[in-house]
Amino acid sequence: MARLSKEDRRQQLLDVALRIVREEGADALTLVSLALRADVSRPVTYEHFGTRPGLLLALYERLERAYVDALREALAAAPRSLSALAALMSSAYFGCLVDAGVEGPALSAALQGSEEMAAQQLAMRDEYVEVMQGELQPLTDLPGDELRLCCIGLLGAAEAMAREQQGGRVDLDAATRAFTTLIERAVERPVG
Repeated sequence: MARLSKEDRRQQLLDVALRIVREEGADALTLVSLALRADVSRPVTYEHFGTRPGLLLALYERLERAYVDALREALAAAPRSLSALAALMSSAYFGCLVDAGVEGPALSAALQGSEEMAAQQLAMRDEYVEVMQGELQPLTDLPGDELRLCCIGLLGAAEAMAREQQGGRVDLDAATRAFTTLIERAVERPVG
């Protein structure tokens, strides 16, 4: 059997870790449980992730990275109209939550209070704001700093809608439509 490169081994371990969280919950994921399930020695998991929070954070980063990469790819092919971009951003945001399944919220909850998680969430938010701002800037009269703050507010609203959707208080289509409308109204150019 061929030996995996370090990066291939890391990805394989993250695949297994994701299955553990999906099947048993985040509390079941430890470096030891990962080693047993992936059929590797314990030092291998420690070498790749160092600590349980390091493993949880690496898994969370992977989910976030996949989302931002998919968003960038979809936006590259999108029509350059406000309604099309708003709909795509909204469906991508809520689609990511569906794709992440129970793993995203479970990982986020397991990392609550972690300085590393707070830093990761801020970095990902800033990257997403940058993507949104870059796409929306040509379609609005808002100055850059105002649009940036608007995008931060939009993401805060999306997070609140996501909690409603995940709690079963609103369906996915309604949340997606509402976020699309918010984006459009927040940045649309005044008529006249």
